[in-house]
Amino acid sequence: MRLRRSDRFVYIHRMFDNASRPLKDRVLLPAVRAVPAAIGPMAITAAALVCGVGAAIAAGAGQWTVALVLFAINRILDGLDGLVARYRGAASDLGGYLDVLFDFVVYAAVPIGVWLGTGGTATLPLVVLLAVFYVNAASWMYLSAVVEKRGAGPRPLTSVVMPVGVVEGTETLVFFTLFLAVPAYAGMLFYAMAAATAVGILQRVVWAARNLPDRPEA
Repeated sequence: MRLRRSDRFVYIHRMFDNASRPLKDRVLLPAVRAVPAAIGPMAITAAALVCGVGAAIAAGAGQWTVALVLFAINRILDGLDGLVARYRGAASDLGGYLDVLFDFVVYAAVPIGVWLGTGGTATLPLVVLLAVFYVNAASWMYLSAVVEKRGAGPRPLTSVVMPVGVVEGTETLVFFTLFLAVPAYAGMLFYAMAAATAVGILQRVVWAARNLPDRPEA
């Protein structure tokens, strides 16, 4: 079957995402085995939140190296919690929910911290970025629920189906690392991430229009 251009992009992007996750899991597997049994996945999720918010606070104080280190630890712990849960057979819907919720807290806090740390000189780019984040959340969360209900999506790598977008975990990691590594370019980077995220929103709308035609409720 020949894929449409937009579907080819989704397929290629999903292959990249599928390829990067096993690599990350292999890298983190030794750490998974080293985690004491007394430390559960949710404790790791909570620690990731603390480090992520700490990165935002450090950025707000202009402590860029500290912010980078804390954000790196946040990303490591964010990958570790789910892997520990699966390794121990302790994966849960509550754990997946808190993982996504805490990620969103960090994704909102870090750009605000960068804005504060740079003297509030990129106000409009920050507002645009956070507004696009807000719309992006709606673009995939409701669609995820519909896809789950209809059984129309691929087998999820996460606790729920997450419809593909231009900006996913890897791209977010790159953008946020750049925010903290080169804060002088924060405004330009905020606009760039907002634009890429907006393309992902449109992509999901097109996918939904093509794959979820109206049908009467059962």
